[in-house]
Amino acid sequence: MGETLPGNGGLKQFASLVNLLGSSTGTNDKLEALQNYFAEASDADKVWVIALFSGRKPKRTVNSTQLQEWCRELTGYPKWLFEECYHTVGDLAETIALLLPEERTGDADIRRPGAGLSYYLEKLMDIGKEDEPGKKKFVLGCWNLMDREERLVFNKLITGGFRIGVSQKMMVNALAASVNLSPSVIAHRISGNWDPSSTSFDALLSEQSVEQDISRPYPFYLAYALESEPSALGRPEQWQAEWKWDGIRGQLVKRAGQLFVWSRGEELMTGKFPEYQELIPLLSDGVVLDGEIIGLQEGAEIKPLPFAALQTRIGRIKVTKKQLTEVPVAFIAYDLLESEGADCREQPLGQRREWLEKIVKEADNPILRLSPLIHFSEWEELRRSRELSRETGSEGIMLKKKNSPYQAGRRRGDWWKWKIDPLVIDAVMIYAQKGHGRRSNLYTDYTFAVRDGDRLVGFTKAYSGLTDKELAEVDAFVKRNAIEKFGPVRTVKPELVFEIAFEGIAASSRHKSGVALRFPRINRWRKDKKINEINTLEDLQRILREAARK
Repeated sequence: MGETLPGNGGLKQFASLVNLLGSSTGTNDKLEALQNYFAEASDADKVWVIALFSGRKPKRTVNSTQLQEWCRELTGYPKWLFEECYHTVGDLAETIALLLPEERTGDADIRRPGAGLSYYLEKLMDIGKEDEPGKKKFVLGCWNLMDREERLVFNKLITGGFRIGVSQKMMVNALAASVNLSPSVIAHRISGNWDPSSTSFDALLSEQSVEQDISRPYPFYLAYALESEPSALGRPEQWQAEWKWDGIRGQLVKRAGQLFVWSRGEELMTGKFPEYQELIPLLSDGVVLDGEIIGLQEGAEIKPLPFAALQTRIGRIKVTKKQLTEVPVAFIAYDLLESEGADCREQPLGQRREWLEKIVKEADNPILRLSPLIHFSEWEELRRSRELSRETGSEGIMLKKKNSPYQAGRRRGDWWKWKIDPLVIDAVMIYAQKGHGRRSNLYTDYTFAVRDGDRLVGFTKAYSGLTDKELAEVDAFVKRNAIEKFGPVRTVKPELVFEIAFEGIAASSRHKSGVALRFPRINRWRKDKKINEINTLEDLQRILREAARK
C-alpha cells in the first residue's frame, strides 16, 4: 500500500508526491500516490501536475549559472568545491538542495503559508520580467523557508529537470479515479495547446474545452514490439500489415478552415511544415489524420529521405527556402481519428481505413500519401516482405488487428511493431560520464570509438543496454582506469569492447567520424573481444554507402 500524502496543502504536498513516486518501484504504489494527491490537492495545483506530467514545462526564467552563484554565495563554498559536488551528484537541482544549510529563516516578503505548487510556478513565471536582484531575492527567500525535500522540488521546477518515471497513461488513470470520466476522454481533453496558468481544473476537463480549442489533437495509440512469432497472433486474415516508417509521428487536424500539425510529443509543429497548408482547400473541416511526417524523394513511390535530413528542419524556428527544396516532406496517413467533426476512434480499423482511402484519393495531392498495405496470406510470406524493409526505407512492419478501435497510449493486443534487426558494430569505450538521478554516482554515459589505422575515432554515445550488475562493473573499471579529466568527463583506458546497435546511419559534417547514428544503444558487452578486433571507420562508411544505395 502507498503512503498517504500530507493533507495540509502547500508545496510540501507536491514534494511528498514526487518523493513517493521517485522511491516507489511498484506501479500500484505510484498509482495510489497519484490518486491520493488528486483527491486532496487544490484544483489549481492539480492543473499544474497534469501539465508537468504530460510534458508541459513553464518557460525557464532563472538560468543555471545564477543558481550556482547564489548557492555558493549562501553557503560560502568556493567554485571548485561546488563543481566537484555537482559532478559527483550529477544533477544541479539536487546538488543545491544538498548543499544549502538545513536551518530555515523565513522572509516576510516571500512567506505565504500553505502556498502550493501553482503559487510557486506562477511566481517563477512572473519573476521573468524582473532584473537579477529581484529574481535572486525570491529564490533565496524560498530556499530559506523550505526544507530539503521542498528545496529539491522547487529547484527542479526552476531547471525543468523532472524525471519521475510516471507515464501520462498512469497519471490519466489516477485522475479518472477522482472524476466521473473515462481515461480515454480525459486523455483527449488534456491534450492540445492549453495554458495551466489560465485554465481551471473544471474547464480543462469539460467538453466545452475541446469545442473551444479547434487545434486539439487526440492521444496517440502506441504499439509494443512483437513479443513472439507472428503466427501466435492467429489467422493472417485478421491482421492488416503496413510499413513502419522512420519519421515523426504526427496528426493533421483540419477544423474551421485551419490546419494544424501535432507531433506525438504534443508539440504544435504547424510552422515547421508550411507545405501542408496546401491541403486546407482539399480536406473537409472536422478531419483528423494520424500518420508519419517524412522527408520524401520525388516520384510516385514512397521513398523516404534519411531521418537526419528531416532533423535539419525540426530544430529551426523558421524553415528556409533552401530547406524546403532540399528536404520536401509528405504526410503518410495510416489512420482516421475524426471524420466530419465526429470522433470515429471506436469504429473498427477496417472501416476507418475505408474512409481514409476515400479522403486521400479525393485530396489528390502528393503531399498527402496513403500508407500502402502489405498484402499477404501466410505469415512466412510477410516475413519475406519484412526482410525488404531497409530497401523500402522503413524500420519494419506494423501489424494491426482489422477490427481494432483506435485506443489511447501504449497497449498490448491489437497493434504490434515487428521491427527488423538493428545494424551493429563493435566499438571500444573511450570516455565515461556519470549519469543522473539514481545513477548519479555511477559512470553510465559512454562514448565509443572505432579504429582508423593507428588511431581511435569517436563516433557515438550510448546510455542504455547494460544490466545493473554490468553497470557496476564498468563503473569500477572507469574509476580504476581513468586517464584524464575534463569537467565531468573521464578519458578511460581503451579496453572495454561493446557491440553497438542502431537503427540507421547518415552522413554528418558535425561529427569527426563523418557519420551520425539513429537510436544508438549498447547491444551487448563483448568480453570475448580485444581492441584490435573492433570495427573500423571504413566499416561505418561502408554501412553508410549501403544505406544510401537503398
